[in-house]
Amino acid sequence: MSVLRVAPRTAVILTLASVAAFATFTWPFFVPAQPEATARTTEAPLVFIVVLPVLLALVLAELSSGGIDSKALAMLGVLAAVNAALRPLGAGTAGIETVFFLLVLAGRVFGPGFGFLLGAISLFASALLTAGVGPWLPFQMLAAAWLGLGAGLLPSRLRGRAEIAVLAGYGAVAAYAYGLLMNLWFWPFSVGADTQLSYVAGAPVLENLHRFAVFTAVTSTFGWDTGRAVTTAVAIVLVGPAVLAALRRAARRAAFDAPVTFAPPAAPTAGLGSGTPTGAPIDGPDAVPTAPPGRTGDGTPPER
Repeated sequence: MSVLRVAPRTAVILTLASVAAFATFTWPFFVPAQPEATARTTEAPLVFIVVLPVLLALVLAELSSGGIDSKALAMLGVLAAVNAALRPLGAGTAGIETVFFLLVLAGRVFGPGFGFLLGAISLFASALLTAGVGPWLPFQMLAAAWLGLGAGLLPSRLRGRAEIAVLAGYGAVAAYAYGLLMNLWFWPFSVGADTQLSYVAGAPVLENLHRFAVFTAVTSTFGWDTGRAVTTAVAIVLVGPAVLAALRRAARRAAFDAPVTFAPPAAPTAGLGSGTPTGAPIDGPDAVPTAPPGRTGDGTPPER
Protein backbone atom coordinates (compact mmCIF):
# COMPACT_ATOMS: atom_id res chain seq x y z
CA MET A 1 0.00 0.00 0.00
CA SER A 2 1.26 3.46 -0.87
CA VAL A 3 -0.34 6.08 1.35
CA LEU A 4 1.48 8.85 -0.47
CA ARG A 5 1.21 7.70 -4.07
CA VAL A 6 4.24 8.51 -6.20
CA ALA A 7 2.37 10.18 -9.02
CA PRO A 8 4.39 11.88 -11.79
CA ARG A 9 4.27 15.22 -9.99
CA THR A 10 5.39 13.62 -6.72
CA ALA A 11 8.21 11.79 -8.53
CA VAL A 12 9.43 15.07 -10.03
CA ILE A 13 9.44 16.78 -6.64
CA LEU A 14 11.26 13.88 -4.98
CA THR A 15 13.83 13.74 -7.78
CA LEU A 16 14.54 17.47 -7.65
CA ALA A 17 14.79 17.38 -3.86
CA SER A 18 17.19 14.43 -3.97
CA VAL A 19 19.40 16.00 -6.62
CA ALA A 20 19.59 19.28 -4.71
CA ALA A 21 20.28 17.44 -1.46
CA PHE A 22 23.01 15.29 -3.00
CA ALA A 23 24.66 18.45 -4.35
CA THR A 24 24.82 19.89 -0.84
CA PHE A 25 26.79 16.84 0.29
CA THR A 26 29.20 16.50 -2.64
CA TRP A 27 29.86 19.97 -4.02
CA PRO A 28 33.37 20.25 -2.43
CA PHE A 29 34.50 17.41 -4.71
CA PHE A 30 33.76 19.50 -7.78
CA VAL A 31 34.15 23.09 -6.59
CA PRO A 32 37.23 24.03 -4.54
CA ALA A 33 36.23 24.87 -0.97
CA GLN A 34 38.18 26.42 1.84
CA PRO A 35 38.69 23.85 4.61
CA GLU A 36 37.41 26.09 7.39
CA ALA A 37 35.49 24.78 10.35
CA THR A 38 32.80 27.48 10.02
CA ALA A 39 32.05 26.84 6.34
CA ARG A 40 29.26 24.32 6.97
CA THR A 41 27.86 26.46 9.78
CA THR A 42 27.02 29.22 7.34
CA GLU A 43 25.81 26.78 4.67
CA ALA A 44 23.46 24.77 6.89
CA PRO A 45 20.76 27.45 7.27
CA LEU A 46 20.59 27.71 3.48
CA VAL A 47 20.12 23.95 3.19
CA PHE A 48 17.43 24.08 5.87
CA ILE A 49 15.61 26.83 3.97
CA VAL A 50 15.67 24.61 0.87
CA VAL A 51 14.59 21.40 2.64
CA LEU A 52 11.48 22.69 4.40
CA PRO A 53 9.82 24.25 1.32
CA VAL A 54 10.39 21.02 -0.60
CA LEU A 55 8.68 18.98 2.11
CA LEU A 56 5.80 21.45 2.32
CA ALA A 57 5.46 21.46 -1.46
CA LEU A 58 5.34 17.67 -1.47
CA VAL A 59 2.54 17.56 1.12
CA LEU A 60 0.53 20.40 -0.42
CA ALA A 61 0.83 18.97 -3.92
CA GLU A 62 -0.56 15.64 -2.74
CA LEU A 63 -3.29 17.26 -0.67
CA SER A 64 -4.47 19.32 -3.63
CA SER A 65 -4.59 16.27 -5.89
CA GLY A 66 -6.24 14.00 -3.32
CA GLY A 67 -3.19 11.79 -3.00
CA ILE A 68 -2.98 12.16 0.78
CA ASP A 69 -5.84 12.68 3.19
CA SER A 70 -6.33 13.51 6.85
CA LYS A 71 -5.93 9.86 7.89
CA ALA A 72 -2.53 9.61 6.22
CA LEU A 73 -1.43 12.88 7.80
CA ALA A 74 -2.55 11.61 11.20
CA MET A 75 -0.59 8.38 10.69
CA LEU A 76 2.46 10.41 9.62
CA GLY A 77 2.22 12.54 12.77
CA VAL A 78 1.80 9.54 15.08
CA LEU A 79 4.75 7.62 13.63
CA ALA A 80 6.96 10.72 13.64
CA ALA A 81 6.13 11.29 17.30
CA VAL A 82 6.88 7.65 18.16
CA ASN A 83 10.18 7.82 16.29
CA ALA A 84 11.11 11.06 18.03
CA ALA A 85 10.40 9.44 21.40
CA LEU A 86 12.44 6.34 20.51
CA ARG A 87 15.58 8.22 19.54
CA PRO A 88 16.65 9.33 23.05
CA LEU A 89 16.66 5.67 24.13
CA GLY A 90 19.82 5.15 22.12
CA ALA A 91 21.08 8.71 21.70
CA GLY A 92 23.81 7.42 19.40
CA THR A 93 25.84 5.98 22.28
CA ALA A 94 28.41 3.58 20.78
CA GLY A 95 26.43 3.78 17.56
CA ILE A 96 23.20 2.44 19.10
CA GLU A 97 20.31 4.05 17.21
CA THR A 98 16.68 3.19 17.90
CA VAL A 99 15.14 5.50 15.33
CA PHE A 100 15.84 3.75 12.02
CA PHE A 101 14.12 0.37 12.37
CA LEU A 102 10.63 1.93 12.59
CA LEU A 103 11.46 4.21 9.67
CA VAL A 104 12.38 1.20 7.53
CA LEU A 105 9.23 -0.72 8.50
CA ALA A 106 6.89 2.24 7.96
CA GLY A 107 8.44 3.06 4.61
CA ARG A 108 7.98 -0.59 3.65
CA VAL A 109 4.27 -0.61 4.54
CA PHE A 110 3.16 2.87 3.46
CA GLY A 111 5.36 3.53 0.43
CA PRO A 112 8.38 5.62 -0.63
CA GLY A 113 6.70 9.04 -0.47
CA PHE A 114 5.51 8.42 3.06
CA GLY A 115 8.94 7.11 4.05
CA PHE A 116 10.63 10.22 2.65
CA LEU A 117 8.44 12.54 4.70
CA LEU A 118 8.63 10.38 7.82
CA GLY A 119 12.43 10.31 7.76
CA ALA A 120 12.77 14.08 7.52
CA ILE A 121 10.04 14.88 10.05
CA SER A 122 11.21 12.25 12.56
CA LEU A 123 14.74 13.64 12.69
CA PHE A 124 13.44 17.20 12.98
CA ALA A 125 11.07 16.31 15.84
CA SER A 126 13.69 14.27 17.68
CA ALA A 127 16.18 17.12 17.39
CA LEU A 128 13.68 19.41 19.12
CA LEU A 129 13.21 16.88 21.93
CA THR A 130 16.91 16.15 22.48
CA ALA A 131 18.22 19.70 21.90
CA GLY A 132 20.03 18.40 18.84
CA VAL A 133 19.37 21.41 16.63
CA GLY A 134 22.52 22.50 14.86
CA PRO A 135 24.14 22.85 11.44
CA TRP A 136 24.04 19.06 11.09
CA LEU A 137 20.23 18.84 11.36
CA PRO A 138 19.25 19.55 7.72
CA PHE A 139 21.77 16.96 6.54
CA GLN A 140 20.41 14.41 9.02
CA MET A 141 16.89 15.10 7.74
CA LEU A 142 17.94 14.55 4.13
CA ALA A 143 19.86 11.33 4.87
CA ALA A 144 16.97 9.88 6.90
CA ALA A 145 14.48 10.87 4.20
CA TRP A 146 16.48 8.88 1.64
CA LEU A 147 16.54 5.92 4.03
CA GLY A 148 12.74 5.91 4.27
CA LEU A 149 12.39 6.43 0.54
CA GLY A 150 14.57 3.42 -0.21
CA ALA A 151 12.59 1.19 2.15
CA GLY A 152 9.44 1.98 0.19
CA LEU A 153 11.11 1.03 -3.09
CA LEU A 154 12.00 -2.53 -2.03
CA PRO A 155 10.25 -5.41 -3.88
CA SER A 156 6.65 -5.48 -2.73
CA ARG A 157 5.84 -9.20 -3.13
CA LEU A 158 8.12 -10.47 -0.38
CA ARG A 159 6.43 -11.80 2.75
CA GLY A 160 7.34 -13.81 5.80
CA ARG A 161 10.94 -14.61 6.66
CA ALA A 162 12.21 -13.49 3.27
CA GLU A 163 10.74 -10.05 3.82
CA ILE A 164 12.28 -9.73 7.29
CA ALA A 165 15.66 -10.86 5.96
CA VAL A 166 15.58 -8.29 3.15
CA LEU A 167 14.49 -5.52 5.50
CA ALA A 168 17.19 -6.39 8.03
CA GLY A 169 19.83 -6.40 5.29
CA TYR A 170 18.56 -3.11 3.92
CA GLY A 171 18.54 -1.59 7.41
CA ALA A 172 22.17 -2.54 7.95
CA VAL A 173 23.30 -1.19 4.57
CA ALA A 174 21.25 1.98 5.04
CA ALA A 175 22.82 2.51 8.47
CA TYR A 176 26.30 2.44 6.92
CA ALA A 177 25.14 4.78 4.14
CA TYR A 178 23.71 7.19 6.71
CA GLY A 179 27.02 7.29 8.55
CA LEU A 180 28.90 7.85 5.31
CA LEU A 181 26.67 10.79 4.37
CA MET A 182 26.95 12.33 7.81
CA ASN A 183 30.75 12.06 7.58
CA LEU A 184 30.68 13.65 4.17
CA TRP A 185 28.84 16.77 5.27
CA PHE A 186 31.61 17.92 7.62
CA TRP A 187 34.77 16.08 6.51
CA PRO A 188 36.16 18.74 4.12
CA PHE A 189 35.92 21.40 6.83
CA SER A 190 36.92 19.71 10.08
CA VAL A 191 40.03 17.55 9.64
CA GLY A 192 42.45 20.33 8.80
CA ALA A 193 44.89 20.64 5.92
CA ASP A 194 48.02 18.89 7.17
CA THR A 195 47.05 15.21 7.40
CA GLN A 196 46.80 12.33 4.97
CA LEU A 197 43.04 12.25 5.57
CA SER A 198 42.47 15.93 4.88
CA TYR A 199 40.44 17.38 2.07
CA VAL A 200 42.59 18.97 -0.63
CA ALA A 201 40.91 21.87 -2.38
CA GLY A 202 41.15 21.56 -6.17
CA ALA A 203 42.56 18.02 -6.08
CA PRO A 204 41.21 15.37 -8.48
CA VAL A 205 37.91 13.82 -7.44
CA LEU A 206 39.39 10.33 -7.09
CA GLU A 207 42.12 11.56 -4.76
CA ASN A 208 39.65 13.25 -2.44
CA LEU A 209 37.34 10.23 -2.58
CA HIS A 210 40.24 8.00 -1.51
CA ARG A 211 41.06 10.32 1.39
CA PHE A 212 37.42 10.39 2.42
CA ALA A 213 37.07 6.59 2.26
CA VAL A 214 40.09 6.16 4.54
CA PHE A 215 38.78 8.82 6.91
CA THR A 216 35.35 7.12 7.12
CA ALA A 217 36.81 3.66 7.69
CA VAL A 218 39.14 4.89 10.43
CA THR A 219 36.72 7.16 12.29
CA SER A 220 33.26 5.58 12.06
CA THR A 221 32.74 2.54 9.81
CA PHE A 222 34.14 -0.02 12.23
CA GLY A 223 32.69 1.71 15.28
CA TRP A 224 29.64 3.95 15.25
CA ASP A 225 28.29 2.80 11.88
CA THR A 226 28.62 -0.87 12.78
CA GLY A 227 26.76 -0.30 16.04
CA ARG A 228 23.98 1.48 14.16
CA ALA A 229 23.77 -1.28 11.55
CA VAL A 230 23.64 -4.07 14.14
CA THR A 231 21.04 -2.25 16.24
CA THR A 232 18.79 -1.63 13.25
CA ALA A 233 19.06 -5.16 11.86
CA VAL A 234 18.49 -6.84 15.24
CA ALA A 235 15.48 -4.62 16.00
CA ILE A 236 13.93 -5.47 12.63
CA VAL A 237 14.45 -9.20 13.18
CA LEU A 238 13.05 -9.15 16.73
CA VAL A 239 10.06 -6.80 16.44
CA GLY A 240 9.72 -6.48 12.67
CA PRO A 241 6.99 -9.14 12.18
CA ALA A 242 4.80 -7.70 14.94
CA VAL A 243 5.28 -4.09 13.84
CA LEU A 244 4.61 -4.92 10.19
CA ALA A 245 1.41 -6.74 11.15
CA ALA A 246 0.27 -3.81 13.30
CA LEU A 247 1.01 -1.23 10.61
CA ARG A 248 -0.73 -3.27 7.91
CA ARG A 249 -3.74 -3.82 10.16
CA ALA A 250 -3.94 -0.08 10.80
CA ALA A 251 -3.67 0.59 7.06
CA ARG A 252 -6.49 -1.84 6.30
CA ARG A 253 -8.79 -0.40 8.94
CA ALA A 254 -8.05 3.17 7.86
CA ALA A 255 -8.64 2.12 4.23
CA PHE A 256 -6.16 4.64 2.87
CA ASP A 257 -6.59 3.40 -0.69
CA ALA A 258 -10.41 3.06 -0.61
CA PRO A 259 -12.14 5.56 -2.91
CA VAL A 260 -14.58 7.88 -1.17
CA THR A 261 -18.03 7.84 -2.78
CA PHE A 262 -21.26 9.54 -1.79
CA ALA A 263 -24.77 8.19 -2.56
CA PRO A 264 -28.13 9.91 -2.05
CA PRO A 265 -30.09 8.70 0.99
CA ALA A 266 -32.77 6.10 0.31
CA ALA A 267 -36.33 7.47 0.53
CA PRO A 268 -38.68 5.59 2.95
CA THR A 269 -41.54 3.56 1.46
CA ALA A 270 -44.87 5.01 2.66
CA GLY A 271 -48.33 3.40 2.69
CA LEU A 272 -51.02 4.62 0.28
CA GLY A 273 -53.04 7.52 1.59
CA SER A 274 -51.29 7.62 4.94
CA GLY A 275 -47.97 8.62 6.40
CA THR A 276 -47.31 5.15 7.77
CA PRO A 277 -44.92 2.79 5.99
CA THR A 278 -46.53 -0.23 4.43
CA GLY A 279 -46.70 -3.21 6.77
CA ALA A 280 -46.07 -1.17 9.92
CA PRO A 281 -48.40 -1.72 12.88
CA ILE A 282 -50.94 1.01 13.59
CA ASP A 283 -51.09 2.26 17.16
CA GLY A 284 -53.39 4.79 18.79
CA PRO A 285 -57.14 5.32 19.08
CA ASP A 286 -57.79 4.48 15.42
CA ALA A 287 -56.27 1.04 15.69
CA VAL A 288 -58.73 -1.84 15.06
CA PRO A 289 -58.19 -4.83 17.33
CA THR A 290 -57.82 -8.15 15.67
CA ALA A 291 -58.71 -11.54 17.07
CA PRO A 292 -56.13 -14.26 17.43
CA PRO A 293 -56.28 -17.13 14.95
CA GLY A 294 -59.25 -19.48 15.60
CA ARG A 295 -61.30 -16.93 17.58
CA THR A 296 -63.98 -14.38 16.68
CA GLY A 297 -63.94 -10.81 17.77
CA ASP A 298 -65.67 -11.57 21.12
CA GLY A 299 -63.32 -14.40 21.92
CA THR A 300 -65.74 -17.33 21.20
CA PRO A 301 -64.85 -20.10 18.80
CA PRO A 302 -66.42 -19.82 15.37
CA GLU A 303 -69.47 -21.92 14.55
CA ARG A 304 -68.77 -25.04 12.61
